[in-house]
Amino acid sequence: MEITAKQPDEKQYPAHFGQYIQLVEEGPIRERLIIQLEETKAKLEALNAHQWEHRYAPGKWTIKEVIGHIIDTEQIMCYRMLCITRGDQTSLPPFDENDYANFADYSRWEAADIMDQYVTVRRFTLGLIKHFTETEWKRMGVVSQHPISSLALAYIIAGHELHHWNIMNERYL
Repeated sequence: MEITAKQPDEKQYPAHFGQYIQLVEEGPIRERLIIQLEETKAKLEALNAHQWEHRYAPGKWTIKEVIGHIIDTEQIMCYRMLCITRGDQTSLPPFDENDYANFADYSRWEAADIMDQYVTVRRFTLGLIKHFTETEWKRMGVVSQHPISSLALAYIIAGHELHHWNIMNERYL
């Protein structure tokens, strides 16, 4: 079984990321991300204008903003993977999801532009990881003073999106 077909060991990521990693079915992670891309595109294309703008409670994000948050998070996790696989041992900083959402202001974006951005970011991720070796998948780096592997970051990308789709299915759709 290839390394990317198994969830990362708990020593490969901070405990708070476990909630996302556990949501991802075992199997080659690149294939999971490809399937997720197609499923997400279909779900987004099925949304009407009202659904894109819906908030399930005052002060909560709209679906536009949730997808924007997923995009931002994937970009950050992908950058972290790039740094780690290239041997950068710099402790990478955390990010505040609420600040990113406020400054991005995805609410003013057209739904089609958000979908295009999502697809572009996911394709970049898939291109980055396409040729990772077992050594690169296992390579460890540091994020917010915690050790983390490239493999864990890929699983976090997939699981983070699944987490938010679970919420959207329950509270928005």
